[in-house]
Amino acid sequence: MTATRSPRPIRDVAAAVIVVPRLELERSPAKTLDELLPIVPSLGLFRRSSSLAADPSSQGVTLRGVGPSGVSRSLVLVDGIPANDPFGGWVYWRAIPRLGIQQFEVVPGGGSALYGNYALSGVSQVVSRPIASQSVLASGEYGSYSSGLFGLRAADRWGPIGGAVEGELLKSDGYPVVAGYNRGAVDRNAPSEHGTINARVEGEVSSDLSIVLRGGYFHEDQNGGTQFTTAAVRRFEYAASARATPGNVGLLDLAIFGHSGTFRQNRARFFSNRSREVLAGDQDVPTHDFGAGLVWTSPPLPMLGSHTLTVGGDARRITADTQEQLFPAPSPTPSVISRDARGEQRLYGFFAQDVYDASDAVQLSLTLRYDRWDNENASRVEQLSDGSSVPTRFAGRSDRQVSPKAGLRVRPIDWLTLRASAYRAFRAPTLNELYRPFQVGTVFTQANENLGPETLVGGEAGVDVRSPFGLGARLTAFRNELKNPITNVTVGTNLRQRQNLGHARIQGIEADASWRFARNWLVTAAYTLAQSRVTDAPGQPQLVGKQLPQDPKHRTSFSLSFDDPRSLTAEAVVHHVSAQFEDDVNNLPMSNVILVDLFVAWHATPYVDLFAAVDNLFDRAYLVGRSGVDTIGQPRFIHGGIRLRVGR
Repeated sequence: MTATRSPRPIRDVAAAVIVVPRLELERSPAKTLDELLPIVPSLGLFRRSSSLAADPSSQGVTLRGVGPSGVSRSLVLVDGIPANDPFGGWVYWRAIPRLGIQQFEVVPGGGSALYGNYALSGVSQVVSRPIASQSVLASGEYGSYSSGLFGLRAADRWGPIGGAVEGELLKSDGYPVVAGYNRGAVDRNAPSEHGTINARVEGEVSSDLSIVLRGGYFHEDQNGGTQFTTAAVRRFEYAASARATPGNVGLLDLAIFGHSGTFRQNRARFFSNRSREVLAGDQDVPTHDFGAGLVWTSPPLPMLGSHTLTVGGDARRITADTQEQLFPAPSPTPSVISRDARGEQRLYGFFAQDVYDASDAVQLSLTLRYDRWDNENASRVEQLSDGSSVPTRFAGRSDRQVSPKAGLRVRPIDWLTLRASAYRAFRAPTLNELYRPFQVGTVFTQANENLGPETLVGGEAGVDVRSPFGLGARLTAFRNELKNPITNVTVGTNLRQRQNLGHARIQGIEADASWRFARNWLVTAAYTLAQSRVTDAPGQPQLVGKQLPQDPKHRTSFSLSFDDPRSLTAEAVVHHVSAQFEDDVNNLPMSNVILVDLFVAWHATPYVDLFAAVDNLFDRAYLVGRSGVDTIGQPRFIHGGIRLRVGR
C-alpha cells in the first residue's frame, strides 16, 4: 500500500518495495528499530550511531544515498501518519514500540508525486500489528552497560470493537562515545532512557464504515557523554482515521493527526584537552502541528483494460519557537546571551494517480501532485550582554512544486518482472533549518532564513526474479539529480552555515536476494552502491567532485537464519559500510566498518522464549562523527532476556 497509497499486492507495483516482516524483527539482535535498519542497505541514517547514544536531532533518514543529514530526506509513516518531527524532520525511532510492529515497508525513489514534502528520496512505513483476539506480549531484557529494556503489548476484541495498548521502557548507563585519543577529564559514558506508550481503538461502525482512534506519549533523555551535553524530548501525538466503502464507488480514507511537544538541548564549551567544560547554551523548542488528509480510490474501471484512480489531498500547519539561553566566553564586545526565534509553516497538496492494467502482464502508472507551502510569522530577537536587543522580522515566503511520476511494469512470464519509473520530487526547508542554529562538538552551524526547496529528478529500471525453489532476487539501477541540496557548508574555522548547494548527482545500483534452501533455513543478501558527487557549487568551486558528507559508496548486509517454532530460532547478521566523510570538503574521513551481530532464542514452551544476543561481536571500533572531536559507535553489546505471549 505504501507504493501506491491504495491496496495492491506488492509484486503488482512498478517499484522496488522492500518489506521487513515481523519475524525478522523478532529474530533481530536490534534493541531499537533504528538498529534494525542496516539490514536494508538502501536506507541510511545520518550517522552510523545507535539511537541509544545519538542525539535525537541526528536521526534523519534517507534512501539511496540522497544527501544524508540530520533532517530526513525520506518520509517515514506509521500507519499512514507522518512520523518525521514536524520541526526538524528527524525521526524518533525509540518512540515506536517494537512489539507493536507487523512489518516495515521501504519504497526507494522519489515519492513526492504521492506524498509531497519529505518524500524526496522515498517513503518508509511502519505497519502496526493487527488487533485480533485477546493477546498479551511481554519482553524483558538486560545487558551490557547496565541496560534494561521492557516491552508490553495487550490487545483484545469485543465484537466490532478492538483495542490495543503498547509500551516500552529502556534505561542504559551508556558507553563511551568520544574516541580514546580525544577523551579528557570531562568525558564519561553516554547514558540514556526512554519511555513510550501508544493506545489504539478501532471499531466497525457499519458494514461500510470503520474508524480508528489513537494516541501516544513519548519521552527521551539523552546525555552526550559530558555533564552539559544533553537532550530531552517530550511528545504527545494523536490521530483519528476513518475508512468508508460506500456502495460501489470505491474506497474513501480520511485521517486527522497532530503532535505537540518540546525538544530541549544543552551544549557545552570545552577547554584545552577537554579538561573542563562550561555550559554554552540551553535551547528549548516547543512545537505544535496539525494535519489532515483525504484519499479516494476508485474500484477498477474497465476501459481497454482496467484503471484504478486515486485522488487525494492533505494539509498541515506547523508552529515552533526556539528559545535559547547562551553563556558565551568573556569578550570585549557585546555577545548574544539569549535568542528567541519562531515561525509558522503551512503546507497543502493535491494529487491524482491512474494505475492502468492493460493486461495481467503490463501495467502503467501516472501520478501528478501539486504542493504549496507558506513560511509565515517568522521573527528572531537576540539579547546582547550590554542590555541591547536586535529584533529581526523575516518576510513571509511562499513556494510551489509540481511532482510528476510515471511507472511501467511488465511481467512476460510469472517468475520475471521488469519495471521502470521516472519522477520528480522535492523537500521544503524545515523551520529548524530556516531559523534554528545548532552546535555539535566545537562546530557551530548557522541557520539560514533564505533557504529554498531541494528538488530531485531521477529514474530507475529493474528486474525481479522469483523461483519455485525458494529463491528470489532483485536488481535496480538508478540515477538521481539533486538540485539545491541543503548542506552544512564550511564558512570558517569551526563555523558552518546551511546553504542550498548547487547540484549533486547520485547514481548506482541496489540488489537483494533471498533463498529458503530448506524449510527452516533462510539466507539473505543485499547491496547498495551509491556514487554521490557534487557537480556544481556556485561560490564554492572546491566542492565540485567531492563526495556528499556522511554518504558511503557501498552498503552491504548478509544474514543467515534458522527458525523452528518448536525449538530454536537463530540468526547471524553481517553489515558493511564503506568509508565516508564527515565534512563537505572531504578533509575528515571515516574508515569502513564490518559488524557482526548474533541472536539465538530457545522456545521453552509455546508461551515462553529465552533469548540472547550480541551486537558488534568482534568489538570493532569505528568513527561515527568528527565534528571537532572524534566520536565512536557502539562497542560489543551483550544482552538477553525472556519473551512471554498469550494468545495470538
